[in-house]
Amino acid sequence: MLGKASHAYKYFPVVDIVNQRVNESYWAAYAAECANEQGKFWDYHDLLYARWKGEFAGTYTKAKLKSYAVELNLDPAKFDACLDTEKTKPIVDADVAEARRLGLPGTPTFFLNGRQMEIGSLEFPEFQRAFDLILK
Repeated sequence: MLGKASHAYKYFPVVDIVNQRVNESYWAAYAAECANEQGKFWDYHDLLYARWKGEFAGTYTKAKLKSYAVELNLDPAKFDACLDTEKTKPIVDADVAEARRLGLPGTPTFFLNGRQMEIGSLEFPEFQRAFDLILK
């Protein structure tokens, strides 16, 4: 099956839009993309999920997001400037707009060859079943 699928990560922060203001989940997405600028997207992504304590728990404040960057040995001046200016906001906003255009209900949502996958759980057998159905 080599070469039949590619992987793209898209942002769809949906948990903390309060009074039309974005907060922690958006900041985490901006921060992940700032880490991506330094070649550390997946390391930062994994650390974000490892630290998650639940919605509205204060896990992704800008100060904490900056401390995670230091922990991963990112250049703090570049990272802080990127996060403080919300430089990566257009990337996140474009992904959110695409998700809304597609009518996605939330995260995670998976597509394979342009078709939304119906997956009942995140366990490997569910993915394998869905992949097999689409790739046949």
